[in-house]
Amino acid sequence: MTQTTEAAAVEETRSPGGFRIHRAWFVAAVTFVTIIGAAAFRSLPGLLIDPLHQDFGWSRGTIGAAVSVNLALYGLTAPFAAALMDRFGIRRVVAVALTVIAVGSGLTVWMTAAWQLMLYWGLLVGLGSGSMALAFAATVTNRWFTERRGLVTGILTAASASGQLIFLPVLSWMVEEHDWRPAAITVALAALAVVPFVWLLLRDHPADVGLRPYGATEFVPKPAPVPGAARRAVTVLFKAARTGPFWLLAGTFAICGASTNGLVQTHFVPAAHDHGMPVTAAASLLAVIGVFDVVGTVASGWFTDRFEPRRLLAVYYALRGISLLFLPMLLAPSVHPPMLFFIVFYGLDWVATVPPTVALCREQYGEDSAIVFGWVLASHQVGAALIAFLGGVARDVFGTYDMVWYASGALCAAAALMALVIRRRPAAPALAAA
Repeated sequence: MTQTTEAAAVEETRSPGGFRIHRAWFVAAVTFVTIIGAAAFRSLPGLLIDPLHQDFGWSRGTIGAAVSVNLALYGLTAPFAAALMDRFGIRRVVAVALTVIAVGSGLTVWMTAAWQLMLYWGLLVGLGSGSMALAFAATVTNRWFTERRGLVTGILTAASASGQLIFLPVLSWMVEEHDWRPAAITVALAALAVVPFVWLLLRDHPADVGLRPYGATEFVPKPAPVPGAARRAVTVLFKAARTGPFWLLAGTFAICGASTNGLVQTHFVPAAHDHGMPVTAAASLLAVIGVFDVVGTVASGWFTDRFEPRRLLAVYYALRGISLLFLPMLLAPSVHPPMLFFIVFYGLDWVATVPPTVALCREQYGEDSAIVFGWVLASHQVGAALIAFLGGVARDVFGTYDMVWYASGALCAAAALMALVIRRRPAAPALAAA
């Protein structure tokens, strides 16, 4: 460590002016705002199904296939993005990802064929969003915090819900009153607007500013860039795939994605519209889910710091499954109290599974936990992609979403049992050499 770094680290510990906020919290705040900006595109797919069906005559299955490509790439890119962050730094990877999201969303305005929807929204936005996935939040948490990791993970996970809360009502109003194209442009501009904040304010590691991670007792030097990012991501996958907990975590998280992003976020608005509910009202209900998602996820992070994460996961999945079984009976032309109860209940559980899942990855896989979580997140998005596609096909074939709601409820019950089977193990050494 250089004398300058040592002096900075000592200065940080003295806090001569009294109470001082650790810079890690400012980095977390920038990360939160970044994820909010990128969350705009997550709000749009469910609003596009009916307008694109009407404008181009594409089937819901075709549109759902494009959404499924987006969701799958969102997950499959995540582990490579985590490794790229180790190689090139968080700031560069996130800035490029936001730019790719903006380009992909903007190009959809000029599309005329279904393959262009696959390319722009599926491929480009999928790749960009994958680099902005929860592996980003996990990487920031692991580098900048040694205490309060569960709480910070919950806060950063809630950022996506906060973005949904901000953008859903606006985008649904644009789609219904004007067209889907202004909504796509809004998503592109929102992603671009965050790039300067990332470039100017985000830092890759506490050592870059001469600080210890929050809660650490010793200064942690910045590790050297890790070459072979893609090879490392694949190597970590192969090593993790030889362990039982990886498959249990991947299986439960696949069901998590199927029952949230793939089903509710993609198909809730058109399903409610099938029952006569206005699009803006259905989109507003999704936004309310976002409100309680923030509360539930932050609370889950707090619980994860204090309780056994396996039991938390089992409870979360069981409650989610029960709520989905009741949903088909609650859909109606207007919003009534039982539906509001479902929205609040489901919102509290929406991504409450993330903090305990991240904690279990950290416990099982040590320093490689961010990359392992990236692969677990890939399974989350593969599950979401399958349901996004199959949900659209089921609607085309049966004229209703009821079968999909019931199947998802049963899958959540299976996930609750899988979570309880994950065995406890102390943190393991890194799976792949740096």
